[in-house]
Amino acid sequence: MSQAMQCQSCLPWGSWTQLCRSLPGSRGTRSVYLCAASVPGAAGSYFLRNILRTSGISHPRGCVRYQGRSQEHSVQPSSSRHGLSQLRNVASPDAIKKHQKSLSAWFSHQPNEERQFGPSFSLDAVHVDPVIRESSLEEILKPSPDLTIQNQLQQPRSQVISLQNLFDVDACGRQVKNVVLYGTVGTGKSTLIKKMVVDWCHGRLPRFELVIPFSCEDLSHSHAPISLRRLITKKYQHLRDVVPMLGASNLKVLFILNGLERLNLDFRLAGTELCCDPNEPVPPPAIVVNLLRKYLLPEASIIVTTRPSAVRRIPGKYVGRYAEICGFSDTNLQKLYFQMRLSQPGCSGEDSAGSSSGEQENLVEMLSRNLERHNQIAAACFLPSYCWLVCTTLHFLYFTRTVPPSQTLTGIYTSFLRLNFSGEVLDSTDPTNISMMKYVAKTVGKLAYEGVMSRKTCFSEDDLQQCFEVEMKTESELNLLEVFRSDVFRFFLTPCVQPGKEHTFVFTIPAMQEYLAALYVVLGEKKTLAHRVGKELSEVIGKVSEDVAVVLSIISKVLPLRFLPVLFNLLKIFPRYFSRLSGKDRDAIAHTMAEELFKEEDYYNDDVLDQINFSILGMEGPMRHPDEAPDDEVFELFPIFMGGILSRRNRAILEQLGCSIKNLAAFEIAKAMKKTVIRNSRKGLPPSELMDYLFFLHEFQNERFTAEAIRSLRTVNLSSVKMTPLKCSVLASVMGTTCHEVEELNLTSCNLDTSSLRILFPVLLRCKALHLQLNSLGSDACKEIRDLLLHDKCVVSNLRLANNPVGEQGAQYLAEALAGNRSLTHLSLLHTALGDQGAEIIAQHLAKNQHLQELNLGYNSLTDTAALHVVEVAKKHPTLDEVHLYFNDISEDGKRALHSLRMDRDGVRALVFLTAGTDVSDYWSNILNVVQKNLPFWDRERVRQHLALILQDLESSRRQTANPWRKAKFLRVESEVKKMLGELEHGTL
Repeated sequence: MSQAMQCQSCLPWGSWTQLCRSLPGSRGTRSVYLCAASVPGAAGSYFLRNILRTSGISHPRGCVRYQGRSQEHSVQPSSSRHGLSQLRNVASPDAIKKHQKSLSAWFSHQPNEERQFGPSFSLDAVHVDPVIRESSLEEILKPSPDLTIQNQLQQPRSQVISLQNLFDVDACGRQVKNVVLYGTVGTGKSTLIKKMVVDWCHGRLPRFELVIPFSCEDLSHSHAPISLRRLITKKYQHLRDVVPMLGASNLKVLFILNGLERLNLDFRLAGTELCCDPNEPVPPPAIVVNLLRKYLLPEASIIVTTRPSAVRRIPGKYVGRYAEICGFSDTNLQKLYFQMRLSQPGCSGEDSAGSSSGEQENLVEMLSRNLERHNQIAAACFLPSYCWLVCTTLHFLYFTRTVPPSQTLTGIYTSFLRLNFSGEVLDSTDPTNISMMKYVAKTVGKLAYEGVMSRKTCFSEDDLQQCFEVEMKTESELNLLEVFRSDVFRFFLTPCVQPGKEHTFVFTIPAMQEYLAALYVVLGEKKTLAHRVGKELSEVIGKVSEDVAVVLSIISKVLPLRFLPVLFNLLKIFPRYFSRLSGKDRDAIAHTMAEELFKEEDYYNDDVLDQINFSILGMEGPMRHPDEAPDDEVFELFPIFMGGILSRRNRAILEQLGCSIKNLAAFEIAKAMKKTVIRNSRKGLPPSELMDYLFFLHEFQNERFTAEAIRSLRTVNLSSVKMTPLKCSVLASVMGTTCHEVEELNLTSCNLDTSSLRILFPVLLRCKALHLQLNSLGSDACKEIRDLLLHDKCVVSNLRLANNPVGEQGAQYLAEALAGNRSLTHLSLLHTALGDQGAEIIAQHLAKNQHLQELNLGYNSLTDTAALHVVEVAKKHPTLDEVHLYFNDISEDGKRALHSLRMDRDGVRALVFLTAGTDVSDYWSNILNVVQKNLPFWDRERVRQHLALILQDLESSRRQTANPWRKAKFLRVESEVKKMLGELEHGTL
């Protein structure tokens, strides 16, 4: 035992894979334990008996040491019924019920971050108990085994204990009175205690008749002496009639002390005197010490929660049972958590419960499959906190439909850190009192930033040592590092699960690396040596400059030395120069942001929202072969998080975490960004990169900056970007900061549906050219388009709806829109399944339109009757001069009738075929270009038949003409058609 209790700071450093769970003993104070062994011989026994006699507690001679348990031969307490009846005779019968009601209301209260999951969400509905493993002081003090995912997910079943059995008798048959429940950050200690209190309030913890929870953080801020009874009634006024009975009855009481690491406890008699009187005012830490000593209210049960580094603050003899919260070490618990969270009614916030329910089930299924692969996500979800982050991120990605979105991705990560680190200091015994999040930003943030800059996500032990140890110079810094390793390290870094990389570490969630790297940069921690030295000199010179000025003014009156004023002015130069250097630092942050945001090597990656989705749900399809070279790491969230951290809301939350970003600094960075970010955005960006830029503007949450950036975007090309409801909301929100007209909005092949059009409605009104091809827009969507075209503020002049299942009903809505619209000049309904009926409906309403110039009805299975009817109406139209009718079921007679049309005589041109009698049509290249562009989305067999007929017609027309120039034109067109047919047959087109 002496070896286990030795000072940890004297142990060899060892490897980072063997994380120590205890604090270095050199930091704490030495404890003098109250037991017979403290005073040798009979004097010790006499000393102990005298102390116990003064407290009014009778103990047998055989009891020589406290174990936090009731003594073996002590008088057993009377039954709980007797205690409760005695209480009812004295105290108000409603006091306990009022206390339960008050506690239930307080501990059931959910933070704002939880309210997004719907009104039905509650702690009772979605709580999953983490695995609790019985431990011992010896196990806590010895180094932990190699930190691998197998050790995390395969805890020994024989040591697992439930929350309800924590106060059962121990292996020696002694009743446990004091329980220490410890776990690293994020394992769920506070949530478990909240659930325990709520269970007691609802009668699901019958072992105890009264539960009194205390926050050690709250107690740490109180330094005035106070009695235990006054402390209880001050916190819980409903217990003022019950408190006098504490210690005088057999009432079964449980004290809960949450967050013991916030208190500096001293168990030495010289440090904390003995106190057995609940009415005696003493400092709050003294109350806690005497409760744990069992000198104050010895029959009360106590459960203490703490981080591993603070476990040794309580001497082992006062602890009856140690229990470690192991999080969700069973993947089945992770699946159960996701099932309960993502299947809550109202989680999606949609009125259509059927469709959203199916989407929720699909998400749970994809998550389960990813967990079964033992992917990195399983290692992350070992911590319940990260299960919450995964669910919150999925909720943001899939169920955001408001404009503007109710939150940002940066806000989710900042709130996540607030929920886990709010008000937390790394070590309450350290005089610097540095906040835990500030320490993480300086150390882990540095590691994250260096990884981003070197395109690296896996870190070796050498990487960790260089990052954490290289600047360790003082005993205090080493102690802080030990606490960090013990309590916080596993929250941010976890073993890699990739084959061959088992002894390296990765960030628990990939996006967390980019967030911490962004925080490291924005906080200004990335400084050069010259900058750090310059700052220190500037502060020193700035402090002494006033005193020097006074001294120089006195000397100059006595000694007329002309160089003294010159010397004084020189002293002022350096601080001024350094202030300019600080301004350059703001420019460097903006430059880094712009450089990372517009990296050309990332131009053709998926957009960042899809990357996050894949990182959580995994990639569907065959697994990558182990020998296959991995893809290059991308860090496109890094600049987006930099912008998001600068938003006012996130800066306010980070201020609570001890990471201060001043308003002036944020203003100067935003000012510098106008020179870099906006200028780079004016270059042509690929669709996925443009979506990332729009998302960056949303995360930045600076409306004035966003408006200036959006005004420079006259065309917005997002083709082939999967426009989820979230992306539609982001686009609508960002574009809504201005009211300028957009020349072109390309949403081709973006998976749009009716709800997407509804979200984008204000943006679509301002677009002159609107590309909606290949989006599976049916009749319901056409109804939204009708409302759009009939709106009095609509400026759409060019609308392309090709390759959408519009159908006959959709044609009815579009025809109504044509009749009342005044802006539309070009309408493409190519391959929209109109049929003859749909074309007839459009022809009937076309006469009421006065502005349309071009109408494309190609590839719609039109016959002669419908095609000729459309052309007859077009002849009478005042502006319509071009109708596309190719790839329809038009007979030879119908083609000849349409070919006979002349622009100068009939006022309309019909694009039907590649030939015009014995000549090639003037529009042959237009028709073939349309075919080539749409071939991947058309029925290939039907297109092949059409091309074969076109080729026959071309050959026949060529034989009929004697003009060599026309023959040459025919041969050229024939070669193009033959080439297209060949590629089609070989599957290369």
